[in-house]
Formats: sequence, C-alpha cells, structure tokens
Amino acid sequence: MAAIIIILLLLIWIVWLASKPSRSALVGEAERKQLDELQQKDTATGNHLLIYADFHPMVEQLLSDIGSAQQFIHLQFFKFEADAIGQCIGDALVQKAKEGVEVRLMYDDLTNHKSRWYYSKLRQQGVEVRGFGPARIPFLRKKDNYRNHRKVVVVDGKIGYIGGMNIADRYYQGLRWGNWRDTQIRIEGPAVAQLQHSFLCDWRYATGQLLARKEYFPTVAPKGDTPARVLTSGPIGDGPAIMAEFCRILDESRQYVYWDSPYFIPTKAVMQSLCNAARRGVDVRITIPPRGDRGILTPLASKSYMQEALEAGVHFYFYGKGYMHSKIMACDDRIATVGSTNIDPRSFLLDLEINLVVEDRAFTREIKEICLADEKDSECITMEKWQQRPILQRVMERMARFFSAQL
Repeated sequence: MAAIIIILLLLIWIVWLASKPSRSALVGEAERKQLDELQQKDTATGNHLLIYADFHPMVEQLLSDIGSAQQFIHLQFFKFEADAIGQCIGDALVQKAKEGVEVRLMYDDLTNHKSRWYYSKLRQQGVEVRGFGPARIPFLRKKDNYRNHRKVVVVDGKIGYIGGMNIADRYYQGLRWGNWRDTQIRIEGPAVAQLQHSFLCDWRYATGQLLARKEYFPTVAPKGDTPARVLTSGPIGDGPAIMAEFCRILDESRQYVYWDSPYFIPTKAVMQSLCNAARRGVDVRITIPPRGDRGILTPLASKSYMQEALEAGVHFYFYGKGYMHSKIMACDDRIATVGSTNIDPRSFLLDLEINLVVEDRAFTREIKEICLADEKDSECITMEKWQQRPILQRVMERMARFFSAQL
C-alpha cells in the first residue's frame, strides 16, 4: 500500500512539473528596452556564417578567437565540464582575464553540480563565473524544472558562436561505441549583437547585474551577405517561440524538410505540422540516434512516436556512426535553422533555448548536404521494418512515453 501511495505521489509530482509553465520575464520591460537601444539598427543582414559539423576544428577556432580577444569574452553553455577540454578552455579564459580582458562564463547550475569546484578555481583566477537557476533541492519548485540549455559565445561583440555543442571531452573524443555528431555556427557580422542581447538578458536574470553598456554592442561592419536572426524561447522569457517557428517552417514547406535531432518526442502541434507536411507530398526526413548517450528511457520514448509519423509518410533514419546530438533543419533550399533546440517537450516548453534562423539558399543547401551525409551513415527505418520489432520493445516504449513531458 505504501509503495502504491509513493508511486501515485511521484506521478502527481511529474504531472505538476510538466504542466503549463508559469511564464515569467528574464528582464523587465525597461531593462530590455535599454539593451534593445544599444544595438545597431539592422543586425539581420551582412553576416558571414561558418558551419562546423565536427567539434575538433570548432574548438581550435574558438581557442584562437579567445586568444585574440581585446575587450570581453562572454560564454554560456548548458554543460561546461571540468574535464580535459573544459580545463583547456578554462586556462585560455584565465590567461585573458590576467591580460585585463573581461571574461564571463555562465553555466546551467543543476546540470553542472559536479564541476562547481572548477568554477570556484576559475573565479579565483579572475573569471566571472555564474550558475543559472541554482536549486538547493532539485525540482522542489516548478521553476527549478526550467533549465538553461543555450550555447552562446560572444567575443568583443564581433564574433559569435551558436549551436548544439557543449564543452566536454565526449564532444572531442566521442563515446566508446562511436563519434559524437553535432553542429555549431560561427558568426561574424551584425547578428552577433543578437547573441549578445540573449546572453546579457540571461546574465541579468542569473546575477542581478544589467550590463547595459555601449561597449558590449560595438558597431560592426558587414562581413558577408547572409541574413541571420536569433530566436530565443523558454518559460522564463519568450514562451514557445522556437516551436512556433518550427511549425511555421513545416506548414510552409513544399519540397523537403530534413531534420537532425537527438530525440523525437514531438508536441501535439509539431506532430500535426510534421504529418500534414508529409501527407501533402513533402519529403520529410528525420535522423535520430537509435540509442541514448545515457540510459534507455529517452530513446524508448522517442520510438513510441514514430509509428504515427511513419503512417503519415515521414522517413526516419537511425544514425549509425555514434551519437547524433546535432539540432539542424533545412527546408526547400530556402530556410534553415541551427541551435540548441531538440524535438521534445523539454526543449519546446521547459528549457531556455536559442536557434539561428537563416533564410538563404546557399546556407540552407549546406545544412541540407550535412543532413544527407548523416543519412548515408544511418539506417533507413521503413514501416515494414518498424512493425517487426518485438512486442516487449513496444510495451517498454509505451511505458517510457508516460515520462515524455520531462524528457
């Protein structure tokens, strides 16, 4: 009897955590306006974007950009671990702090609790380090369930990074059973100000400090001809803006949508847009990993949603070279998006996320080619093959699906 009561209380607690978020603002209207007024007028055009589908060259360039910083470095990662790669970047940050450069590092507090000793060490050596959303007792309050999943770097207001890559050894070394596939974008140009705006809003929420100073928003000359706009979303801030953008892209698609994601746990709105696109003849392809990097619950829940999408005509691919962590979408040689947002309720509704949206033919075709290359390293899952999976697996998928709202 006691066990039943405990299980019921646990289920009620999970439902409460996943219920409609109690939205609040990151910063007040007056403070947001101050930051808005510091940006130059047009930040969406005149950008040069460089795509990294491999962590190795990305981190080499990041270290080079850190080394060349003159005024400030702002970094924000969901995970910034105290392993070899984290300490390598940390050493570079400490060196710049000693040179008089302002260095700020923000991390998700709950996710990185094991690395707090390292953050204290960085803090003692001149790096301003802050955790976002500290919680003494995890998930006791509803807002403790709202984690900051963003990955953003801004160097001198002129160079920025955005994407799915965190700072951890597994991004560099891969896993025992394969590589770690992810995508990051380096930005030069006016759009960096949009990343800066996002970082400073999060910094204000985490620290109480509003860094509304012109030096953080220098006037940046065009570096290319690629348009780029940054979207943020989350229960603290802008609501489900990125989910709405994904649905818009799907609803307006006419030829193809290629999508890489670590998970496939769509909300009702995303599933409807996805299936509608496939039913009207759009070539919809989704590449996901067949197994998780930690545990079995999330991949099982992901697989529980595939039947409905397969019946509508969506094509699925199981990535075969390791773990697929990339979050990219290309549509119709017209629009593409890269960022931190997964196909799951946590990303759409409970976490703070950030994505770059680019309406440019050349850029979209580059993302398309990356998706197609990932498909070549994957197994195509047909309806016939999917219906042959064991009964036990189907039962486990349905059980895992109950926890989908938290995954």
